[in-house]
Order: sequence, then structure tokens, then C-alpha cells
Amino acid sequence: MDLTPILPEISLVGLALLVIILDFFIRRKETLLFVAVAGLAVPALLTATLIGRTGSYLFDTVILDPYAIFFKFVFLVAAALVLLASADYVDRFRLYDGEYYALILLSAAGMMLMASTRELISIYIALELATIPLAVLAGLQKDARAGEAALKYLLLAGLSSAFLLYGMAILFGLTGTTDLVGIGRGLPEAAGVNRGALAMALVLLVAGLGFKISAVPFQFWTPDVYEGAPTPVTAYLSVASKMAGFALVLRFFTTAFATAAIDWPLIFAVLSVLSMTLGNIVAFVQTNIKRLLAYSSIAAAGYIMIGLASGTDLGASGLIFFLLSYAFTNLGAFIAVIAISEQIGSDDIADYAGLARRAPLLAFALTFCLVSLLGIPPTAGFVAKFYLFAGAVQQGLLWLAVIGVINSAISAYYYIKVVRAMYLLEPKTPAPVKVSAPVALALLASVAGVLLVFVFAWPIIGVTEAASRSLFLR
Repeated sequence: MDLTPILPEISLVGLALLVIILDFFIRRKETLLFVAVAGLAVPALLTATLIGRTGSYLFDTVILDPYAIFFKFVFLVAAALVLLASADYVDRFRLYDGEYYALILLSAAGMMLMASTRELISIYIALELATIPLAVLAGLQKDARAGEAALKYLLLAGLSSAFLLYGMAILFGLTGTTDLVGIGRGLPEAAGVNRGALAMALVLLVAGLGFKISAVPFQFWTPDVYEGAPTPVTAYLSVASKMAGFALVLRFFTTAFATAAIDWPLIFAVLSVLSMTLGNIVAFVQTNIKRLLAYSSIAAAGYIMIGLASGTDLGASGLIFFLLSYAFTNLGAFIAVIAISEQIGSDDIADYAGLARRAPLLAFALTFCLVSLLGIPPTAGFVAKFYLFAGAVQQGLLWLAVIGVINSAISAYYYIKVVRAMYLLEPKTPAPVKVSAPVALALLASVAGVLLVFVFAWPIIGVTEAASRSLFLR
């Protein structure tokens, strides 16, 4: 049995165990952060050795292709940035240092598996490995809001898993296999015999996976969990968890439903419109920065689903590029929020008044990330939205691209509201805002990522196109 394709995930689990063991013997807890971040070099190097290799392994449960390798790297980068951004937060709230870092690493291992598995049982195991640590992380902070966030996330994650399992069971009943490629081959015949069961399976799968990507109408958990969870955990949820969900959704539907006589892209087109519109409209009235970014992430899910709605490798490439851009952009925004909240003790936008005078570089970093979320050059967000909308137009989805552009324009209002508070309002106190070295490093890396993805957009698009093409090879 060749375990090479999952050695990065195995090493991540080993790193998580090492951090927990060291927690018993090391008094300086800062050392645990160093071990966790530096240790990520091992799975990164192991992933690098997989470049150029393709094929299915472990009894066809794991697939190795450019798509899987791309997401493995991105999840490792996201985990490293969140670990660095967590340094002050863990120390301030006396969180369980070893357990906190280990749970992030375990969740990252599950997300990496989600992007590279193509078998129903393995998909479910990877999904739970990614989800359960996140539920625990959401409740680590000892207060009522964190407990409520963790409980909501755990209960609704369980409900979505039930929908997903039921949908998977129907697919297995229709085709007699748990392999996505085999399901794709068997569905055309099964659909002719029992089209109603296929439709039910599709609805259940969309409902189960819709929770993972915060798509309307399955998004109701998002604002409360984002607000109540520790801010670094919220950042991880908004980026890595969403990316893992979309990585799974894209592989699942382009493989299992590739030849099925059912218009699944239309379902995602409708969900895209609902998510974009509702997310942006409700964000208008938010006064809490974390809730505002929560609804912004719901709108982002809508933009990303434009790539799913095309149902082609071009749309998939646009989706993958958008996810990369969104990872750096949203992480940068949340890391800035972490740094600000640590000093002012509040997540209210009103308390960001005059921040540009107290911390000009921090205010600039947050503004730059918000500009990228809006989709204005010179940022990665501009290229991502342009590429995604242009791809939709080429696929005959002009109406969907127009709705996306309108929603992007609408979102300018609530992003500018935050920028206005930082630059035009008087500060409540002249005290400067200080940022620790780990958080500053994470913020600098995120902002640099936003800029570099813009500068090197075409080479990166070449990588995302190769990743998307590998999805459609049978």
C-alpha cells in the first residue's frame, strides 16, 4: 500500500501530536507556536515532492493531481498565517496553547484530504476531521458567546452531515459504488430508472455541502459563529473552511454528475444570486466588524459559485483563482481586526474611529484588504472578479456576471464605511495601537500575498488552469 500521497496529512497529524506532547514539558508556551509554524515545513516539503505525480491510490480513494496539490499548499499557508495571528489571542485569553495549535493542524489535515479524495466514505471522514476541531476551537474561549458559537456550529454541522450522508446513501443505492468516477458512469442509466431519487440525492447533497460554504439559504449559522468564536478561529473558518468546502464541491459535482442528465450548474447559479444579494444587503446594517465580514463572506460564496454555475474547466479555473485571492485578502482583513481588537477591546466599527492616526500602517493594511474584497486594482481581488465574471460571460452567463458586478458595486458602501471611520473620524483616544511581531508578520505576509497575486496573475492563472483541467480528465 503506497501512502506517499497522504504523507503530508500524516505528517500534519504527527506534528499535532508532537505539539500536544511538548505542551506537558515546555513552560514557555511561545515555543509551541514556533514548533507548530516551523513544523509546517515538513508537510510542505512532502507536498512539493508530489508535484508532477498523478494517479489514484489507496484503493482509488485518494486522487493525486495538480488540483489536489494546489489546495494542499494553500491550506498549509492558511494554517501558518492563522497560527501566527493567534499568538496574542492565545496568550491574552489563556487558551489551551497546545490543544489550540494542534486542533488547527488536525483541521488542516482534514481539509487537505477533502481536496484529494474521490470516494464517499473517505470524503465523509475527511469532512469530519476538518469540522470537529473547528467546533472545539470555536468554544475554547471561556465565555457565553464562544460556547453558543461552538454549540451552534457543532449542531448545524451534524445536521448538514446527516443531509450529506443521506444523499451519499442514495447515490450508492442508485449506482452500487462509492467511487465518484464510478458514480458518474452509473448515474445516466440510474437517472433513467429513478429520476426522482436522483433529484432527491442532489437536493440533499447541495443542502449538506451548502452549509460548508455558507451559501444561502444554509448560511444562518455564519454571523453568530463568526462573532462568538475567537477571532483567529473566525479567520480560519472564513478562509480555510470555505476553501475546503468549495474544493470538495467542485471535485464532487464535476466528477459524480459529469454525465448525469440534470442541470446542477443552474442550481448553483440560483444559489449564487441569492448569496451575493442577501450577503451584501444584510452587511449594510452591521455595526460589528466580525458580523460585517461574515456577511461579506456569504456574498463571496455567491461570487465563487459563479464558477460552479459555468460547469466548465474555465469556470473552475476562475473559481480556484478567486479562492486563492480570497484566502490572502480575507485573512489579511481578519488579522488586522485581530490586531486592532487586541488593543481597543472592541469589534464595533464605531471604535475604529481615527485608527489611521493611532496606527497608520495597520489602517492601511485593513483598507488594502477591503479594497481587494471590493475588487479594485491593484489587488488580487480585482483580477479574481474580472477573471470570474469574464469566464461567466464566455459561457453565456451574461446575466449572472451582471448581477455579480452590481453586487460588487453595492458592497462598496459597507467597506467604505469602515475606511471612513478609520480615516475621517476623530479617535476616541490618542494612544497608539501596538502590534506584536507574530501578528505583524502574518499581516505583512497576507498583504504581500494580495499584491503578489495581482502582480503575477498570469503565471498563477496558468497554474489554476492546469489544476482545473485535471478535474475534467477521466
